[in-house]
Amino acid sequence: MKLNEMTISELSEMLRKRRCSATEILSDVKDRINETEGKIGAYISINDKAENSARKVDEAFAKGEELHPLAGIPVAVKDNISTRGLRTTCASKMLYNYIPPYNATVIDRLEKNSSVIIGKTNMDEFAMGSSTENSFFHITRNPHNTDYVSGGSSGGSSAAVAADEAIAALGSDTGGSVRQPASFCGTVGLKPTYGRVSRYGLIAFASSLEQIGTITKSVKDSAILLGAIAGYDRMDSTSSRISFPDYASNLNASVKGLRVGIAEEYFSDTVDDEVKNAVYSAIKELEANAAETVSISLAAKEFSISSYYIIASAEASSNLARYDGVKYGYRSKDYDGLTDMYEKTRSEGFGDEVKRRIMLGTFVLSSGYYEDYYRKAKLMQRKITAEFSDAFRKCDVIATPTTPTTAFRIGENTEDILKMYGSDVCTVAANIAGIPAISVPCGKNAMGLPIGLQLMGDRFAEQTLLNAAYGYERICGGFREVK
Repeated sequence: MKLNEMTISELSEMLRKRRCSATEILSDVKDRINETEGKIGAYISINDKAENSARKVDEAFAKGEELHPLAGIPVAVKDNISTRGLRTTCASKMLYNYIPPYNATVIDRLEKNSSVIIGKTNMDEFAMGSSTENSFFHITRNPHNTDYVSGGSSGGSSAAVAADEAIAALGSDTGGSVRQPASFCGTVGLKPTYGRVSRYGLIAFASSLEQIGTITKSVKDSAILLGAIAGYDRMDSTSSRISFPDYASNLNASVKGLRVGIAEEYFSDTVDDEVKNAVYSAIKELEANAAETVSISLAAKEFSISSYYIIASAEASSNLARYDGVKYGYRSKDYDGLTDMYEKTRSEGFGDEVKRRIMLGTFVLSSGYYEDYYRKAKLMQRKITAEFSDAFRKCDVIATPTTPTTAFRIGENTEDILKMYGSDVCTVAANIAGIPAISVPCGKNAMGLPIGLQLMGDRFAEQTLLNAAYGYERICGGFREVK
């Protein structure tokens, strides 16, 4: 097995035993990128300073220094997370040449732990999409079958990990944008509790919903990566001061007595039979290992998609108003006066999906429609949150499909916007309620495309969630065999 095919935990142990070097790991990863990137399209930019970072790690190990398990590990970063001196585009023409003068907090924390930032991954423009077909640069393809999408909006991050073009990756999850591509590509995608990880330096789309998350090859890797980036940040007023454990050290594979909530609303006729059967089989495996299943109701799930798109679009309309061609980013070259410059810059700089959501958000916030749409969506958010709170009095985790289908063909849903939006129907509620959720592989369909099992947990109960996922990973023998 090549070094780029291994997990964080495996490589960390090898580095400490001096069985490989950080430079060798990076070399294998870059060789893989050179070999496959033309077919996959996972990256927008490659970090030309990565070799320097890897050499520093090797020098530190040579001196006998004790380093974090992430030291020397090549990590890919979604291109809406600010990286000082490295282009950060949000996959948009609007920011195609933007180089941030500062790091996001999560990047500072990765660098503090001597991670190697390998590059910036492709995404749906400004994180708006479910397929990574909305990038200004190129489409990202599914490594399992390049005729199919990788999911979105963190499709580049998930594809990079699935194709062994990175050991792990960061993404952002606004309505499933880490978990849905993880399901499509057969990786582990974790969205933490809102506030568990700082959003400082995450270029805003829907600030009250989005959270930086992890994409990895194993649950233990998710625990290691989350532990490195979690915690309070004075630069983010929404980050939480609630303490957290050492997730990786506290992993427990036993699912004995684990109460698994089953909400039939998530297993409706809109879910493909192959997906439904694979998820039910995973739940039966947990039961066979002494977990308990509990029937719960999450009736407000019916309104989660409509509530999500109203809230997210309203916040997008506000957050993206800053891109006007005046301060930074793209500016139209041909205009007559200030107003014309605004109009042409935004018309030329934004793609169709971004413009669609800005228009929707402006509409639902406008006088005469605010009460009918935005206010009702916020009231529904309260109801959804309350339902989850009630559910977690009865169970420890909730098991659902991550997505109602497996990955779809490139171009299949581009003209059917409602069908495209529907791919998030199982994931958006976790963002609305601010709870943590993880997607883990639980099989493949007849076409060989991965299927994801989603587990959701109570607020700030990431350890319980990781333990449940880790238990299932051990039961099924590891996710590399499931892929």
